[in-house]
Amino acid sequence: MSQNADYHMPPLAGLALVQERYDAILCDIWGVLHNGVISFPAAAEALVNLRKLGKSVALITNAPRPREEVAIQLASLGVPREAYDAILTSGDVCAELVAERLPERPYHIGPARDLPLFDSAAALAGVPAHLAPLEKADFVVCTGLVDDATETPADYEAVLQKMREKNLSMICANPDLVVYRGDELIYCAGALAERYEALGGTVAQAGKPFAPIYRMALGRAEQALRRPLDLDKVLAIGDAMHTDIAGANAMGLDCVLITQGIHRGDLHGPGEAGELDAEAFAQFLDEHGAKPLYRMDRLVW
Repeated sequence: MSQNADYHMPPLAGLALVQERYDAILCDIWGVLHNGVISFPAAAEALVNLRKLGKSVALITNAPRPREEVAIQLASLGVPREAYDAILTSGDVCAELVAERLPERPYHIGPARDLPLFDSAAALAGVPAHLAPLEKADFVVCTGLVDDATETPADYEAVLQKMREKNLSMICANPDLVVYRGDELIYCAGALAERYEALGGTVAQAGKPFAPIYRMALGRAEQALRRPLDLDKVLAIGDAMHTDIAGANAMGLDCVLITQGIHRGDLHGPGEAGELDAEAFAQFLDEHGAKPLYRMDRLVW
């Protein structure tokens, strides 16, 4: 039996119970506000209520696309604009990393829908971003699997081996390993980056749990509040231990783990209303090391 007493952590019934402690919220998107197919209206309502109380809400996501693209997706899923002050994406951070290397030529691993990232990098650098075939590339940018509905990291083994032979560095635009799209588990860029590092390759990671995206988000939250922020007054919300919770812990932020997100198969019984398995949660915390201050099945007010 686990010795981790944190598994007795009672669930937080709603953000209304702790909102007075915080001035700003850094909220994950995928797994908290939507699952890639449908949005969660109660979660959006909770964020709207926070902003009505004068709190700043910055959405912070490992989406490998510029914030404008994510805003369009949120609108299409019915997430109201009133739910947030700003969006910060790992795509924004990645664009900055790519811009620093231009006019060197990148090789892109990922779907065509992520190509706007290179337009953003070109605008930042003031020079075009010319994509190159692997044989002529100076570095690699991985935004995901080309067809994440059918492919796995094993499909990229030959490409990763060739990258290693050429000693190319990789910029990973999404450190997530997997996400749920609806009820389907799909691989993300982080899974390819993890394998490349195992091969001895060099990887620069954009997004959570790394500090640059948090610094950007905190800056935008301060702009919305029009005053400096005390980190003790910032609450991070997310559903992934190795990105959302680990990142919040590293930044010294209080955080909420949404247990019906990416980890629901490990923590909950079958079905949408499956109860949290306390013993599984104890073991889960022991295995991950990172610790949330609160837990909620789903984000609600």
